[in-house]
Amino acid sequence: MSTTVAPLAVRTRPAPGRPTPIRRDGAVDVVRAVCLTVVVLLHALMVGVSVGPHGPVLENALERWTSFPAVSWLVQVMPLFFILGGFSAYGQWSRLRDAGGGYGDYLGGRLHRLLSPALTAIAAAAVLLSALALLGVPADVVAVAGFRLSQPLWFLGVYVLCTAAVPLLVAAHDRSPVASLGALAMLALAVDVLRTATGIAAVGFANLLFVWLLVQQLGFWLASGRLDALRRGALAGLAAAALGLAVVGAVAGLWSPDMYAALNPPATALALLGTAQLAVFLLLRRRLRAVSARPLSGRVVDAVNRRAMTIYSWHMLALITLAGLVLVSGLALPAPLSAAWWASRPLWLAVVEAAVAALVAVAARAERGSSAATARIPVSAQRAAAAAASGAGGVLIVLLAGSSVAGWVAGAALVFAALRIPRGGRVAAALSR
Repeated sequence: MSTTVAPLAVRTRPAPGRPTPIRRDGAVDVVRAVCLTVVVLLHALMVGVSVGPHGPVLENALERWTSFPAVSWLVQVMPLFFILGGFSAYGQWSRLRDAGGGYGDYLGGRLHRLLSPALTAIAAAAVLLSALALLGVPADVVAVAGFRLSQPLWFLGVYVLCTAAVPLLVAAHDRSPVASLGALAMLALAVDVLRTATGIAAVGFANLLFVWLLVQQLGFWLASGRLDALRRGALAGLAAAALGLAVVGAVAGLWSPDMYAALNPPATALALLGTAQLAVFLLLRRRLRAVSARPLSGRVVDAVNRRAMTIYSWHMLALITLAGLVLVSGLALPAPLSAAWWASRPLWLAVVEAAVAALVAVAARAERGSSAATARIPVSAQRAAAAAASGAGGVLIVLLAGSSVAGWVAGAALVFAALRIPRGGRVAAALSR
């Protein structure tokens, strides 16, 4: 999920002792688009709507699918998402730093790219839930809709915090790549061991940082070129070893064998799965670059990546709206996971794809701003850090209180503040000149 920073002159030579970061990689673009598509389609399959004896039912249909834990090892793409995010972040920060930019400039630009789509989506969700309540939709259905809408936003909150740590962790990687990666791995594993030994699930939420910072750090290894010398046999062995360790941990009870259950709280298994995904990516990199170079596939990949955060922020709104329309349509609804339900999924996924595309096209117009013009004025590190805290806090409130309209309104207010704080710094800097 790349972002555009101020149009600064970038040095052609890296500082001595630092590897030259890759500016762009077509293979990364392809996989990032595929990962986002998998997320949207998987969330679409999770939508289970039916009418029970007590009224409408909105549920996660895949929770009762006994084969899902095995399938989750194939469709859990969030580790790869964070790896590719780390790849992009390494290059963005390195180029901006070499051009004379600072921490505030980097974080302020990234927050605008991440939070602008989220703000409009959060505000729209608050409006939708309010409308449902005013139309007399049962309160429990509105609460479930709010909860389902909020769940994918965990990614945004964690991603904001990981982004805030990029300059520090890039410096650690450049100075001592093995030690920085190993330290995060030991912290993440220690949290898993402590959670398992004490039986206190809340301990595991410390890995919301340690696991995802560890996975992001793998992206720095990719971007700095430190993995380029690995031969195909070594990559295959790395993938097999990482998967083997993940399986051993699941058998030992350190984490769930369901890689989606392992998200809550995050487990070190996700980092091991990400390591295997990274190795497979490197094995397929040349072929993926060829896919990116083809005119048609290249245009599709570019279109998806250009609106990646908009798609992620808005797709659940499209899904919940479609689910509501299905519930009030009067159509006979097959029971989730029944043969008739599976047979109807291709049509459902096609409708979802069209609805998400239409909604994103409309939402994109609301996100157009003047960030490129204002980004030339420096942003202080303090203001950028305050904005990151406000944005992550807003997402946290939505996650904790997403079943109520008030939670969405409060979250929107904090995300709005996160976008205004750096801008206030630019205005103040301009007035002081």
